[in-house]
Amino acid sequence: MRERQQLVDQIGAVERLEREMRDNLALIELGEAEADTEVVAEAEKMLKALAAEAEKRQIESMLSGEADANDAYVEIHAGAGGTESQDWAEMLLRMYRRWTEQNGYKTETLEYHDGEEAGIKSATLEVKGANAYGWLKTESGVHRLVRISPFDSAARRHTSFASVWVYPVVDDTIKIEINEQDVRTDTYRSSGSGGQHVNTTDSAVRLTHIPTGIAVACQSERSQHKNRATAWKMLRARLYELELEKREAAAAATAASKTEIGWGHQIRSYVLQPYQLVKDLRTGVESTDPQRVLDGDLLPFMEASLAQKLGGEGTEADAAS
Repeated sequence: MRERQQLVDQIGAVERLEREMRDNLALIELGEAEADTEVVAEAEKMLKALAAEAEKRQIESMLSGEADANDAYVEIHAGAGGTESQDWAEMLLRMYRRWTEQNGYKTETLEYHDGEEAGIKSATLEVKGANAYGWLKTESGVHRLVRISPFDSAARRHTSFASVWVYPVVDDTIKIEINEQDVRTDTYRSSGSGGQHVNTTDSAVRLTHIPTGIAVACQSERSQHKNRATAWKMLRARLYELELEKREAAAAATAASKTEIGWGHQIRSYVLQPYQLVKDLRTGVESTDPQRVLDGDLLPFMEASLAQKLGGEGTEADAAS
């Protein structure tokens, strides 16, 4: 039913774009016939907006990966550097929350660890909505910030790193078998705001899959039982995502595995001083308005990354044929 609804929505969107295009072309003809420049200008503005939407939907229609339509988990971790990196990690968390708000997604915070002085050590969001993973998977990697540090009394320039890791929420129809003996369970006290039970009971749960070293944590509920259930769901999703990477690597030899997302593999740089620039190091896409990007304007970067990936797959397929 979910897939059917997505197809209905996609067909409806195409029909609406065609209808609005015809309507605005008719308005332009009418405006030119009556020498009404305001009508012509407004119709041309609408056509430009429709062209931008059509381009976005063209790329979105290519989100045909096995898990692209799924909800997504987004993990953010501060890198080395203490307060600087922890503040940068919190800025990224805000950026992704803004992006989800602007694009009609819902989010739930599953895990949140405060920094010592400011920012966060780590956080995990669950992003719910059609194609959440398809879009957000382009954000996995290391993000680099260059700025004059607000925490440095000498006002020196600092470089900070934080990692973003995105993996799909596993659908209930997908079965992932896990040997419970391979999983270590740790409980601890939650951090951050959340009511009287926070920091008083060991309700937070961390699961570590020993064979792969994958670890997940959840502290969103007061109940340890509920947090444990969510953590198991997250672990199954991580192992499923790992299996998807193996398949992709075998098929195309270009998949990005987690081991490639190290501190030497930045995907994007955000420079706030001495000049203003955000640059994606994979696609070359740039923005001279970092604040707008940090306020959630990520679609140009996501679209370019998807287009590059799809173009690369097409090239490989052509070569193979």
